[in-house]
Amino acid sequence: MSLIDRVERALDTIRPYLETDGGNVSVEEISPEGVVKLRLLGACGSCPMSIMTLKAGIEEAIKKAVPEVTAVEAVNLTAIDDPNAVLPANFG
Repeated sequence: MSLIDRVERALDTIRPYLETDGGNVSVEEISPEGVVKLRLLGACGSCPMSIMTLKAGIEEAIKKAVPEVTAVEAVNLTAIDDPNAVLPANFG
């Protein structure tokens, strides 16, 4: 199984949780150094908690399933103090 397929499989384990809040994630690229670059979609793309979702959920799932991944980055991460950031409607 290819590296991208293994990363997608890892993401499939957490996608139901992302989709519950109206979000998702797509793989933009995987560098030769093992850095996975993701695009946060839907609610994940505008949520101020997206950094926590990325680090505590997505990165952990990918690194556990694909040990050769060295880092996970979002190409469109929302800053927690971004005035345009919005929480999912069912947050809390």
